[in-house]
Amino acid sequence: MHGPASPGWLLVALCAATGAYCLLRMRSSDETQRRAAGDEALMGFGMAVMAVPGSAFTPPAWVWPAYAVVFGGAALRALWVARSGTHHLHHLVGAAAMVYMAAVMTASPTAGHAHGGSGVPLLTGGLLLYFAAYVLISGVRLLPVAGATGSTAAASAPAWGDRPELARACRLSMGIGMLAMLLTI
Repeated sequence: MHGPASPGWLLVALCAATGAYCLLRMRSSDETQRRAAGDEALMGFGMAVMAVPGSAFTPPAWVWPAYAVVFGGAALRALWVARSGTHHLHHLVGAAAMVYMAAVMTASPTAGHAHGGSGVPLLTGGLLLYFAAYVLISGVRLLPVAGATGSTAAASAPAWGDRPELARACRLSMGIGMLAMLLTI
């Protein structure tokens, strides 16, 4: 993406760490969690690579169309899997956003938008609104619930890779990353 180097590297670190944690979540005994974690790991690592500042590495021209193909496949998979749960619709939107950003980068790898004119293109604006709402809702879901007890026995606590609040935090961080990336195109 085309932003300053320091925030770009922070975004790379955030997305790579999220992708790495999602890989660890793939060891869960719950199959639905494993599948979601795999999708999220792909998204995290894909975002990390896409966020590398242009001043550090300028990818060859074939990279962006390859990105579009990989995340287009991820979008089709998410569409297919969405039959069983609405959470996969978010994966569909995220993969479609990655395809869109890859298409923008293919059309204009050195400039911001290839659309001409002034202002934010309609699709970029729609994706920005979606991810802003997603980040706000995800943040609220992480707030502790009043009256919840912390006296859960350690034996009944889930493994750290199966903790739902950590999975939500990962999704929140990827939503923030997607928002930041969309702001830079």
